[in-house]
Parts: sequence; C-alpha cells; structure tokens
Amino acid sequence: MRMILKVAAAAAACATAAGALTGCSGSGGSGGGTGSLSIATLTIPQSLDPADATGSALPFFQAVYDTLVKREPDGSFSPMLATAWKYDKDMTELALTLRTGVTFDDGTPFDAAAVKANIERFGKRTGAQAKTVKDVKAVKVVDPSHVTLELARPNPAMLFYLSDAAGLMANPADFAKSGDPLKTRPDGTGPYRLDQKQTVIGTRWVFTRAPKYWGARLPYDTVKMSYFDNETAIANGVKTGQVNAALLQDADQQISVASDPKIKTIRQDFDFQGILLFDRAGKLTPALRDVRVRQALNHAIDRRTMLAKIRQGRGTVTSQVFGPSTAAYDKSLDDYYAHDPAKARELLKQAGYGGGFTLKLPRVPAIVSDALASSLQSDLSAVGVKLVWDTVDSSAVRRIFTDRAYSAMVMNMGQSSNDWTAVGELVLPGAFNLFGYTDATVKRLLPRIQATTADKAKPDLRALNEHLVKDAWFVPFYRMSYLHVSDGSVKITPQDGMAVPSIYGYAPAG
Repeated sequence: MRMILKVAAAAAACATAAGALTGCSGSGGSGGGTGSLSIATLTIPQSLDPADATGSALPFFQAVYDTLVKREPDGSFSPMLATAWKYDKDMTELALTLRTGVTFDDGTPFDAAAVKANIERFGKRTGAQAKTVKDVKAVKVVDPSHVTLELARPNPAMLFYLSDAAGLMANPADFAKSGDPLKTRPDGTGPYRLDQKQTVIGTRWVFTRAPKYWGARLPYDTVKMSYFDNETAIANGVKTGQVNAALLQDADQQISVASDPKIKTIRQDFDFQGILLFDRAGKLTPALRDVRVRQALNHAIDRRTMLAKIRQGRGTVTSQVFGPSTAAYDKSLDDYYAHDPAKARELLKQAGYGGGFTLKLPRVPAIVSDALASSLQSDLSAVGVKLVWDTVDSSAVRRIFTDRAYSAMVMNMGQSSNDWTAVGELVLPGAFNLFGYTDATVKRLLPRIQATTADKAKPDLRALNEHLVKDAWFVPFYRMSYLHVSDGSVKITPQDGMAVPSIYGYAPAG
C-alpha cells in the first residue's frame, strides 16, 4: 500500500529544487552497463534499514537488498533469494528453498538463519509494514538452505509480502550493533552498494554496482535517486535531460511534458482517490451508522466533473476500491453510484437526516487541493451535508490514525494487485479501518477467501467487493492516471502493485 501524504517528504525536505537538479545530472547509459541512471523522486525513505521500508521508497531498498521472492512487472512471482516455495494443504506452512553461495556485503553467508533473524526482527520493529508478518508465529530453520514459515492462520498475501518490504534480507551481523548502522549503511546481497562519498542523505542517494553480485547484472553501473519537493522541478529536470526518469502524479505537470517530442511517457492507473469512511458504526458521527446515509454520500459526489476539472480527465471514475488487476474487480461496479443529488436527498430523508448533518474531515493539503476541497463541499452541500475541513499538517497526522479524531478522511490509496493485501489494508481492522468495523457478510466471506488462493476464491472476492460497494463502506472518486516519464534515454517498465517502477524496471532505450 502507498499513502501519498507527501507529508513525511515535506517535513524532511532539506534540498531546494535547484540543488537537487545539480546533484542528479547524468545520462542514460548504454546496454554495455557503463552508464548512469538518474531518478527523481518525491519520496524520502525514513532510513535504509529494511524494517523501515514501505511504499514508493521500495526502490531505495531494492538497490541494496534482495527480497526472498521477486515480483515481476505483471505481478507474478519468480525466484530470487528463495528458489522455490510450497504451501502445505492447510496453507499454514510455507516452505522455502534458499539460494546457496550468496553472501552479504561483508562476506557473511546468506542462509536460513539469516531469513529467520530478518523476519523475526521485521515483525518486532515499529515499521509501517511490520503488520504484514503478524501471522508468522514461527520461523523454523530446517537446514542452511531450507526454512519454513509457520502461520497462525492462512495468509494468501504472504508471497506478496515476501516480494515486498518483509522479504528484504539484511545482514544479521548488523542487528546487534549500536545505533542501527543499517539506517545509513545498508548491508545486503543486492545488485548495488550505497556510495557513501557521493550520497547526501535526505537529498541524493548514489548506488554503484556490487562487484560480486550473485545475479544478472542490471544495465547501469551507477544509479542516482534524488529528492525533489515539487513536481515542477522534476518535469523541468526531465525536459533538460538532467533527470533521466521520474513519475509525475500532478495532471498539470503531465500535460506540461506531453508536447515535448524528446520525452517518452507511459501511463499507469494505480491510486484511487476517495473518502475512507472509518466510522461506519457511528461512534463519532451517528449518521454514518445508517447505510442509506453512506449511499447518499456516494450519490452526492459528481465524480465525472471532478475528474474532468481537477484531474483534467486523467483517470477513470470508480465506485470500488479493488483495482482492475485483482480477482475481486468487477468493471460494472465502477459506475454503480451515479451522480444523483435527488436520490441522495431522498436517502437522507429516509434515514432521518432530511435536515442534513455535519461531517468534519481532516484536510492534508498535499492530498486535498483547494479545487478538490471546494468541489466536495459544494456537492455535499447540495444534498444537505455540511462538510467542515480541519487542516492537518505533518505534525498533527497522529490525530487521524492514533487519536481516531475523525470519522473519515480523503485519501490516495495504492491499489494492490494482491486481493488479500487489499483486504488487509481496507477491510480488516487496522490503520484504514480504525474502529475495527465489520458486518455479518464480511465475517462470512473472509474465512473462505483466506483459506485458499485468489483464483479459487474469485466468486467470494467478487461477492465481497459487491457488498463493500452496495453497503457503501467507502466513497471512491476515481482511479488516477500517473505518468512515467523519461528524457528519451530510458525505457521504463511499470511495476504492477507499485506506483513507481522497481529498480529492475529501467533499461537503456533501444
């Protein structure tokens, strides 16, 4: 999952756009592997310790750490540090066969004991993805090249997690050292090493080829990742060739590069934007307890106008939170809630709120622009709902997720290609189901979905998705189109399940 708050990045900003441009100059390399790749990003990793890995910061970690399982661009899994894997019939044991002859940067062998140490440490830390291994009750070392994950319950997303943050393998020799050296001096088995002399933490990270990497050589000898605090500077950097590759989320910046014949672009629909309704039981806002009120909110939103005006048409309207690459996705549900203010008012009247009610939401400016804030207020006001915005800066985000001070929030949410990952983020109790809300239909379907693969669970996943839409668990607006851009020297392959390409998704053009 990726929560595009940009808040952490803004709070940690320590470079001007001009300084960042100076630091990331370079040109796309040739297929011979002698070139340098410069990538611009709006993301700053908290550290380079795998325990802190999450979201769009994953490429920083992929450069220096391998994962147990590799996730291919289409979302399928292939061998990496684990060469084979197999579930038992109950899907509560996952046996991994490990690659032999692999060493960490300091020469320490990678083996089953290292896997056990990494997974156990990952689950005990406080990183955003620690929850992904909460179902691992034990890691059993069979021998140096075989390890078994014993699960407390079936978890259909476990291979996905092992291809993501939870699967990043660091040298356990660093775990006991004081000061957590992995934060700034990563020690993995990956294709690159962090160049300490050229790197300026918080501004520019420079990775150079690991001389004894066990796997296939990636195309570039050097990879530079530079932080920018705005997309205008990124777009200008790509136009001038000072940046080789980047992701543009803002519609205006996407349009600004479209007319440049040198720039190559690839569209990817990834995030959905919408209102996550935390308080479906009505603890803070009693009106939200009634499904008719939640349905009314959905009918009140003019999704097509919002998409046309705010995103300039760059996206697809939707009423569902599952993405097109999931088994749960049903194209017919994208248009389930038509813009119908009259129906919204009638539903509110039936629910006993004909006179309307007040809905107070936190507003993170990096997500909710002035135009979006105004549009939502106008649409809801038209059906009698008074929307009150409470501006929340990076220092006050705790009020949303820890203090549970709001009934809902406008969010940009990455749509995972893995159905159970989406369930874990949005349906199970957790960060985005703050109050742990559930209902009889969800309780009936989840155990059946959890006990098998997504292919076999497809009918139940589709039923779950339909229920979430019709019961109005959420108020999605649209899936947003992002644009991968390059200066023409780089071929970019988007990564399914991630907004940004993986480190393996870049190659010299032609």
